[in-house]
Amino acid sequence: MRTSRTGRAGQYLALLAYLLFLAFPFLWLVSTAFKPPRELGSLHPTWIPKDPTLANFRQAFDEQPLLHAALNSLVAALGAALIAVLLATPMAYVMARRRTPLARAATGWVVVSQAFPLVLLIIPLFLVLKNLRLINSVPGLVMVYVVWALPFALWMLVGYVRAVPAELEEAAAVDGAGRLRTLVSVTAPLLAPGIVATALFAFVTAWNEFFFALVLLKTPEKQTLPVVLTHFIGAEGVADLGPLAAAAFLATLPSLVVFAVIQRRITGGMLAGAVKS
Repeated sequence: MRTSRTGRAGQYLALLAYLLFLAFPFLWLVSTAFKPPRELGSLHPTWIPKDPTLANFRQAFDEQPLLHAALNSLVAALGAALIAVLLATPMAYVMARRRTPLARAATGWVVVSQAFPLVLLIIPLFLVLKNLRLINSVPGLVMVYVVWALPFALWMLVGYVRAVPAELEEAAAVDGAGRLRTLVSVTAPLLAPGIVATALFAFVTAWNEFFFALVLLKTPEKQTLPVVLTHFIGAEGVADLGPLAAAAFLATLPSLVVFAVIQRRITGGMLAGAVKS
C-alpha cells in the first residue's frame, strides 16, 4: 500500500513538473507584458513586476494595427476551421465505414502528407493562387489553411467515426430510419466531440500560422496577427520587448478562451445513453 502511494505521489509530482515546464513560457510572457522598461532592462529579473503597468499594451496598439490584424486572423481561422470540418466529416465517415484497401491507403497517405515541409508546398500553392488572383487576400489564405489542415482533420475524424459503434446505425435502420435520418439523429450527435476537437485544431493552427501568411500577404491591411508581431522587431534584430510581449499575450488569449469554453465538450463522453433500450 505504501509503495502504491509513493508511486502515485511520484506520478503527481512528475505531472506537476511537466505542467510547470509547459506553463513557464506563458507565465514569463505575462510577467514581461506588465513590466515597465526599467524592470525589462534589469540585470536581476523577477517573476512578479514590482511596478506593473499597462503602458506596453497602449504602446503596442499605438504602434501597430493589432485589432485589424486580429480580425484578419479571426476570419482566416474561422473560415479554415468551418470549411475543413465540412469537407472532412463526410470523407471520414466513408473512409471509416468502408475499410477497403483504397481507404486504408488513403489514410496512410494522409498521415505521410503531414511530414512534408512547408517549403515544398509554398511554391505550387503560390502559383495556384496567382492564377486564381487570390494572392494578397484573406480568402486565398483561407484556402491554403484548409488544404493544410484537411489531412490531419480527416485523420482525426476517421478515428472518431470508428469509435461510434456501427450497431447503433443498424439498430436505427431496424427501427425504420433511413440513411439520412440515421446520420443526422444518431451518428452526428455522437461525433460532436470529434467535430469540435477537429474544428479547434484547425482554428488554432490557422490562428498561429506564420509562414504562409508572411509569403502570401503583402499589404499591411491584409496581414494577420502573427505577421504583425514581427513588426515589433527592428531592422537590426532588436525587439521592442515590452510591447511585443503585450501583443503576443493578447494574441494567445483567443486560443485559450476557445479551448476553455469547449474543453468539456471535447472530453465529455457523448456515447453515454446511446445504448438502445
